[in-house]
Amino acid sequence: MADYNHSEIEKKWQQYWADNESFKAEVDTSKPKFYALDMFPYPSGAGLHVGHPLGYIASDIISRYKRTKGFNVLHPMGFDAFGLPAEQYAIQTGQHPAVTTEENIARYKEQLKNIGFSFDWSKELQTCNPNYYKWTQWIFIQLFNSWYDYKADKARSIDELIELFAAEGNANIQAACDEDTTQFSAADWQGYSEKEQQEILLQYRLTYLSETTVNWCPELKTVLAQDEIKDGYSERGGHPVVKKKMKQWSMRITAYAERLLQGLEKLEWSEPLKEMQRNWIGKSKGAEMDYAIEGHDEKITVFTTRIDTVCAVTFLVLAPELDLIEKITTDEQRAEVEEYVKVARNKSERDRMANVKQVSGAFTGAYAINPFNGERTPIWIADYVLAGYGTGAVMAVPGGDQRDFDFAKHFDLPILPVYDGMDVSEEADATKEGKIINEGILEGLTFQEATDKAIAFLEEKGIGSGKINYRIRDAIFARQRYWGEPVPIYFKDGIPYPVAESDLPILLPEIDKYLPTEDGDPPLGRAENFTYTPEGESEAYPLELSTMPGWAGSSWYWYRYMDANNDGAFVADEVQKYWKDVDLYIGGTEHATGHLLYSRFWNKFLFDKGLVQEEEPFKKLVNQGMIQGRSNFVYRVKGTNQFVSLNKKDEYETTAMHVDVSLVNNDVLDTEAFKAWRPDLKDAEFILEDGKYVCGYEVEKMSKSKFNVVNPDDIIEKYGADVLRMYEMFLGPLEQFKPWNTHGIDGVSKFLRKVWRLFHDGNNEWNVSDDKASADELKTLHKAIKKVEEDINNLSLNTCVSTLMIAVNDLRSCNKREVLEQLVVILSPFAPHLSEELWEKLGHSGGISTASYPKFDESLLVENSHEYPVSINGKVRTKLSFPVDMDTAEIEKQVLADETVVKWTEGKQPKKVIIVPKRIINLVL
Repeated sequence: MADYNHSEIEKKWQQYWADNESFKAEVDTSKPKFYALDMFPYPSGAGLHVGHPLGYIASDIISRYKRTKGFNVLHPMGFDAFGLPAEQYAIQTGQHPAVTTEENIARYKEQLKNIGFSFDWSKELQTCNPNYYKWTQWIFIQLFNSWYDYKADKARSIDELIELFAAEGNANIQAACDEDTTQFSAADWQGYSEKEQQEILLQYRLTYLSETTVNWCPELKTVLAQDEIKDGYSERGGHPVVKKKMKQWSMRITAYAERLLQGLEKLEWSEPLKEMQRNWIGKSKGAEMDYAIEGHDEKITVFTTRIDTVCAVTFLVLAPELDLIEKITTDEQRAEVEEYVKVARNKSERDRMANVKQVSGAFTGAYAINPFNGERTPIWIADYVLAGYGTGAVMAVPGGDQRDFDFAKHFDLPILPVYDGMDVSEEADATKEGKIINEGILEGLTFQEATDKAIAFLEEKGIGSGKINYRIRDAIFARQRYWGEPVPIYFKDGIPYPVAESDLPILLPEIDKYLPTEDGDPPLGRAENFTYTPEGESEAYPLELSTMPGWAGSSWYWYRYMDANNDGAFVADEVQKYWKDVDLYIGGTEHATGHLLYSRFWNKFLFDKGLVQEEEPFKKLVNQGMIQGRSNFVYRVKGTNQFVSLNKKDEYETTAMHVDVSLVNNDVLDTEAFKAWRPDLKDAEFILEDGKYVCGYEVEKMSKSKFNVVNPDDIIEKYGADVLRMYEMFLGPLEQFKPWNTHGIDGVSKFLRKVWRLFHDGNNEWNVSDDKASADELKTLHKAIKKVEEDINNLSLNTCVSTLMIAVNDLRSCNKREVLEQLVVILSPFAPHLSEELWEKLGHSGGISTASYPKFDESLLVENSHEYPVSINGKVRTKLSFPVDMDTAEIEKQVLADETVVKWTEGKQPKKVIIVPKRIINLVL
């Protein structure tokens, strides 16, 4: 019989799983459900490297384990298939993004299947498929046809809002709506034209069209999200990004700010992840107040969390984006202000918030009047104030805020002292703890007294009120791209209307190029007859030319997995009532303030509409750490094509150069392969040490540019998928960063071969005995059963591997079916291919996924005897075992009669025999 052949065994069982749909999950109310979800990948052309499957392996181990515990497990996989990379490739090559995407998905699926994941491939989804994005469009329409009622604290139908307007106007409606929404009566509403009514409704809809400042990339000719920009440049291609005002679709996520904040308390997520969302939502309690502008009818509204410091305000600061600036700037200051606005608007928000030490600004020449003390307050602009946060205006208190203080010092503006719980400067020292010391109506009051009195003053004068503010802003929901979901909206007389649900999906049209039109319209503007004719009408109306952003399809995909092939609903009621929500979600922290917030928002909306069972989508979320690359370096002697080995490099003047890790084995370079690697290296010469070239190394992020990317296909070919799976877990705790080091993989490979040899004799023949297992063998087995189960439940998967290694080592001479049959079940989540093969050889059918996890028997771990070290005059001479319940007199009698003890005592009677139960025995001669 052949030795363990991982390649043959793994192909056999992967085919078996596919043919038998072993992991297909259907509703089964006789079993408890478990839903394990991975953040689905964007299929890039590069395929997977060994860092990518880390989270997938962890979720697969949990899924396989849960099946052995009797759970009905849903563990699906799909592809987040719309996106900018495929579109950019299409622009460069002319190849349709669908072709590129299909090829990349095929490559990913091949790699994923080779790793042996227990995915239910019958539920595979691709966000670019019309049968999927039909329902993304459908959800968009539900949002468009809804508004948020703060009294009911939920989303309601827009038809109900129309009824309220017709009955009572909008004066008593507490809704999430545009800031500039005007008040009207029922009579006013009934007198409005259809167009006027639709324009008002657009101010209330949960998805709406409005003039918005966006991140515009002229080179890519599209709007970019904040997380698609780095240091003012697009992450894709490194092109400059500027601020631009455009009419854009937005989603009113701000309506859900408080619920998104409160919902975090119910979730089993890491505290750092929750804190990232709390900070992004940014709840602040304070007051909003109006400053009159000298010589102008307009007012400046500011929000502050420290209204008690209003008498210490020495200037106001406006965000450069505000339209008000142009109206109030004096002629003397106009040129300076316009130049500053031009520069500031093109900086990314991240840069503007990060550059705290780079103080810049411009004086408008205008003054506001402080309503508390009547002081003339100069109005400045500065890029550290952002239009989207609060009102885009700040009342500057340099005595209590570091940025305001730095700004005041830089421009020589006054600084008044105020107690703020910190010492910003000598000028700002507080002289009376707990009290503000400025003149005016708040003098001498405590913080809370001053706050309450200030808010009462604002409300009495009609110039402000107490307010809760949120940092989160409505999400821009449009991209000027081709490769995305078409927005199911048509325009009639310039007013947006949703297409009929029965006409979904609106398909992506064919176009000649994937670039904007010559008139600057998005790529969909190139499509012929991209229009919509409503039922009962003869006129065709233009469809929206922007497409949805990348996060559209990922904001609800876990529901589609439940019922992926349903043509009549995004998910059937009975199906989502069973699966409900995700029990375990594994993915990266980079999605904390993007995908995870949008997903929670959409889920809460669907919950409000009675379409889903649970308000929160992901019960437990784990962020896997990153597997880092282990880079290797060679050292070129400067000015030559000579390369010197690591431990001799200090003898020469050298420069380090990354070398492809595939040319290195245990840090030793294959010099011939190195010379063949690149044409410029074919004449390379080597200064060796001990006859070999030793490379340097460093742990870095895996990257093609560092030549440290390890392809899982290569590992699987050499060692097998089971080795890859176990080694990735063995590297360290799931949530930590850890370096990939192929050196250590041999140990895992040897371990699995040890497992194989437990079942085979020296000639590799099947050798499993039906003999009764010994107490020690059962003890070893049940220690492993208990520890592996505990550690899987705690996601301590690295220690599970260690436990299995220890158990196999302790059982190295055991071939008893009673032990091995249970051992292979607890091994199966980690090394499923090998386990399936051994399970079949043990005489079982149906696959090991149908087996039950062994029951832990605590009685088998009870110690019946203890092995004592026996010392004679302080030196251990032997070890003897005695039952734990044997009395000390009997132990002493048997010790003195032992041959080894008699030899070392030379027949002498000990002066003293010391017995510490279950510890030691010591004889003093």
